[in-house]
Amino acid sequence: MFILRKLYSALVDLFETLVIAGGIFVVVYAFLFRPFQVNGQSMFPTFHDGEYILTNLITLRVNKLNRGDVIVFKSPTNNEKDFIKRIIGLPNDTIMIKKGKIFVNNQQLNENEYLPADFATHAGSFLQEGSPIKVPGDNYFVLGDNRDFSSDSREWGFVAKNKIIGKSMVVYWPPSNAKFVEQEKYDLAK
Repeated sequence: MFILRKLYSALVDLFETLVIAGGIFVVVYAFLFRPFQVNGQSMFPTFHDGEYILTNLITLRVNKLNRGDVIVFKSPTNNEKDFIKRIIGLPNDTIMIKKGKIFVNNQQLNENEYLPADFATHAGSFLQEGSPIKVPGDNYFVLGDNRDFSSDSREWGFVAKNKIIGKSMVVYWPPSNAKFVEQEKYDLAK
């Protein structure tokens, strides 16, 4: 009888622990942080195929997004997929590609932190060479760091704010690649 009570007590403790741990996991996953796996080469060399990134969901509720932030969002062409890209244009910015360079509000964007200095960004079917476009309110213009292998705003247009899941925070897997995600800040003051 004593053994059965101890076993029953241990099972109740285990069940309570599992319920509490599950509740904490749900709160963290739904409101604070979410894992994301990089699929493909669109952000190489910043991120590698197969890496796992922790995405900060709180940022969207507390801070505004900036040019240079790396975000995870629902694909504009397939809601079943999540994409990871870098914000280039904010709401009401004017974006243009001219002679392989990105211009934001008529100023050339310096992307030397993650692109080679001589790299040329090619236009797409949405953003065509030499044709400026204005980013609508509550939308963002995003590009992959590996432009030649990236499906991004040049092809399918803007990302609505309500499609953004969060801002990338840290690469945690594999451990050999662990690092904090550097969010580039662009100063476009005239």
